[in-house]
Amino acid sequence: MPTLDSLTSSPVVKLLLIGDSGTGKTGSVASLVAADYKVRLLDMDNGWDSLASAVRRGCPEKLNTVEVESFRDKYKSSPAGPVLDGMPMAFVKAIGLLDKWGDYGPPKDWGPECVLVLDSLTFFSDSAFNWAKSMNPTAKDQRQIYGAAQDAVEHVLALLTGASFNTNVIVTAHIRYIDLPDGTKRGYPTAVGQALSPTIPRYFNSVAQCQTQPGGKRTIQTLSTALIDLKNPASFQMQSSLPIETGLAEFFKVVKGGAK
Repeated sequence: MPTLDSLTSSPVVKLLLIGDSGTGKTGSVASLVAADYKVRLLDMDNGWDSLASAVRRGCPEKLNTVEVESFRDKYKSSPAGPVLDGMPMAFVKAIGLLDKWGDYGPPKDWGPECVLVLDSLTFFSDSAFNWAKSMNPTAKDQRQIYGAAQDAVEHVLALLTGASFNTNVIVTAHIRYIDLPDGTKRGYPTAVGQALSPTIPRYFNSVAQCQTQPGGKRTIQTLSTALIDLKNPASFQMQSSLPIETGLAEFFKVVKGGAK
């Protein structure tokens, strides 16, 4: 049986980055681009432009080092309101990339110099629900659809955070505040329904939160609050608050022990 003195820390970071809309989750990845990481963005939000703006402002010479693949199901108007336009394919295409990303090959083999960003889990979960519903269009009990979608999303998280996935991973998510049975309220990442949300942080060694402070300053928080539990494997060395412009690069440096 191995003992602690014979074990080594993982060379890759698995980070769940949560925050309300507009707090800078996607744009914060620019500091990793500036730090020479190879960033590949799986864009489910159609929000890549905020990252492009941040890179253009901070290190424009590295715009061509960031690969972006965008997937989102199409909708159309109908007498009953907006409905899906054709078969929902966003989820299927996204998980296909997680198996093989074009000429770059399987993401699990990219190594510690690369960062796979799933932006965001919120819209990825929506696409999973659309996929599950298309697989069982006659289901009378919606719980069957929710259950299938939740299982699919959880399996993807298990893949991305598993030991065999030797690549840095950032999963962004919006925050859902849930009323608990004891009368308290807690913040969790938004996913399919409410049942999965409290389970998601268990898959990650690191959870951080993007916030907008009074006066409009954006930061990355690493210290838990009364509403949201945050964590990282280097909590004794990590600052409780990091500037959004350089925060993720600093976070990675501290977690990795100061060396990429």
